Amino acid sequence: MKIAIGQLSHETNTFSNITTTEDTFKKWEWEDETILIENHKGVKDYLGGMIDGASQLQIEVIPTFCAGALPSGIITNETYETIKSHFQRNLSRIQELDAVCLALHGAGVVEGIDDLEGDFLQFIREIVGSGIPIVATLDLHGNMTRKMVKTADLLLGVKLYPHTDSYEKGFEAINRAYQLVKKEIIPTMHLEQLPLMIPTSTSNLSPVKNINEFCNEKENQLGILDCTFFHGFPYTDVPFAGVSVLCITDDNRELAEITAKSVSSFVWEKREQFFPKRPTPEEGIERAQKLNMCPVVINETSDNPGAGTPCDGTRLLRAMLNAKLKKACIGLIYDPEVVELAHKQGVGTHIEAYLGGKTDQFHGEPVFIKGYIKTLTDGIYIQSSPMWKGKVVNLGRTVRIQVGGLDIIVGCLRNQVFDEQLFLLHGIAVSEVPIVGIKSSQHFRAVYESIAKKIITVDSPGLSTLNLNSFKYKKIQRPRYPIDDMMHQSYSEYFNYCTNKTS
Repeated sequence: MKIAIGQLSHETNTFSNITTTEDTFKKWEWEDETILIENHKGVKDYLGGMIDGASQLQIEVIPTFCAGALPSGIITNETYETIKSHFQRNLSRIQELDAVCLALHGAGVVEGIDDLEGDFLQFIREIVGSGIPIVATLDLHGNMTRKMVKTADLLLGVKLYPHTDSYEKGFEAINRAYQLVKKEIIPTMHLEQLPLMIPTSTSNLSPVKNINEFCNEKENQLGILDCTFFHGFPYTDVPFAGVSVLCITDDNRELAEITAKSVSSFVWEKREQFFPKRPTPEEGIERAQKLNMCPVVINETSDNPGAGTPCDGTRLLRAMLNAKLKKACIGLIYDPEVVELAHKQGVGTHIEAYLGGKTDQFHGEPVFIKGYIKTLTDGIYIQSSPMWKGKVVNLGRTVRIQVGGLDIIVGCLRNQVFDEQLFLLHGIAVSEVPIVGIKSSQHFRAVYESIAKKIITVDSPGLSTLNLNSFKYKKIQRPRYPIDDMMHQSYSEYFNYCTNKTS
């Protein structure tokens, strides 16, 4: 049996002014055939799971192409066409192909194409034909569409945030593709799209934890292959942005629809719980100081580069500097100019510069610093987080600058903090630092929940703020909670409204 594997992954923040080009992808993942296998074998990510799953089943896995980039703005048409040409060339070479297994995201946007994944799946379908099964993994932040469901044979979303089940989902995808080829299952999918957008919400806590438990109960029923709660990605202004539920049964369309509607109603009842009030950076620091614990982690959710923000926001940085903390650290601040200057001057010298706040007007003004250059690095380390463990991370040159009692990690590539490795690279043991500031919404929790004595999430204006009403949406379908007042409307009332509207 021959199964082709590949990846096209991008979470597009349409409010970002950073256009996504071929160079953007090449800074992260741009891998042809053999390199794809080398870079993902033994790594706990989607493709790593597919490779191991195929090995266990003694299936011949054929790599096609892998394009993955850090979340940013809209992808250029030229870049998308180049990516498609790589897939077309490599897929067309394969003789006697049995199935295709892809790692996609679900929230990609190209110039003129709101639904990247739907378009791409259709493109792959045209290459391989109607008789070849197509299975794809998806991020739970996917903005799901009926075109995706119609074009693929099976769509499997991760359920955990942090996405520590990426490897397992890739492994499952290969197994499901195998079952499809053997005609052991007839996947039947039903997608339920809710009039709801939610901010980034960890699966470690309620309400997502409760919803996942409810989905798991449904999966234990005979005939249900998968039931996934997709959070959607609220920082993408497309008509179908929002929460959805996808239920997959083994040849039972009625059961798929009933189950998806049941879970959707359960989610809708909990909609208020997705919007807790979070402190400002200043309030978060004040709380951390009163706790007298070590370490206390403060995550700046409004400038999370994992959601397409610039990573050079200065609101938390400025608050930490103003607090004159005796021992603290923060990372990562994106500022190639400061990195360049620091590497020219060298370790042991003093530096004066305006740091951060140079990409847009949403995340704070540049901060003038006078600091000491403590450490310079090449920015290369091995990810130790359970999420994508074993991945080689190359951030390019970085610097550790000490300003009073605050250690600031500055880099020339945007990236959120997943684990402690970035700090260790610069000689900082976060377990010994009373206050640790990081740019991330939830993925850091996979490691830091076992390190931190307390985690404080702070919010402020930014492209990944929890305050969705701060965005000027133009394309999303209305009504949409919380943009519209739907607090007193039940899910069945909304469903009946939609049915009457289209009849």
